[in-house]
Amino acid sequence: MIERLDVLYQDESCAIVNKPSGLMAHASSLSRGEDDFLLHRLREQFQCKIHLIHRLDRATSGCVLVAFDAETASALGKMFMSRDVQKDYLAICRGWPDENFTIDYALDGGPGKPEKKPAITEFKRLAVAELSTPSAQHETSRYALMLCSPLTGRFRQIRRHLKHLSHHLIGDTSQGDGRHNRIFRMQGVHRMLLHAWRLRFTHPSHGEIIDCYAPLDLEFTKAMALLNWPITPEELNA
Repeated sequence: MIERLDVLYQDESCAIVNKPSGLMAHASSLSRGEDDFLLHRLREQFQCKIHLIHRLDRATSGCVLVAFDAETASALGKMFMSRDVQKDYLAICRGWPDENFTIDYALDGGPGKPEKKPAITEFKRLAVAELSTPSAQHETSRYALMLCSPLTGRFRQIRRHLKHLSHHLIGDTSQGDGRHNRIFRMQGVHRMLLHAWRLRFTHPSHGEIIDCYAPLDLEFTKAMALLNWPITPEELNA
């Protein structure tokens, strides 16, 4: 039996679901041997045609917006393209970045797409922590909880921008820092710590503001507890 996804918002034309970490969006050249996809689960769960308005990396969890008809899909897609959808991610990275800053650093489109295009991400530091575990030449290990708001949608944008800053995302096996990944694995945290936390947009049909938060899963919550950080939207927005 296919595991049902948590529905965060639903009406007759669209829905927002909480994608678990480790689930691919759909079949592709990278999905050899896989038979479990977000798109397939949604078709089974909603029993209708599904239009994915945007995608998350396999290792990223959180809000995914889908439409049930082509007209709504087109309207929502245009809103994403025109930056009329607010997308906020939570990320845990190594080190203590500045409190507020914007990265404007062009990125290519991934394998087979060498052309670089503008990529902009706004960052806000929400919390910091320090563990007694030594790291490289340091006696302790420092970490930060970041609110990441991408204004563009490039391939692995947040992960690559954090790497560019040398504030690698924890749990990222391709762009991250293996030493810090191991520290968290030793504590039972094996996933990449990037979560699509919030989606906010004006509904194209009735004009109401849809403001949706995706709860954290057990492993992300464990990482937050390890670092003694708040975990609810109210606490994080305080």
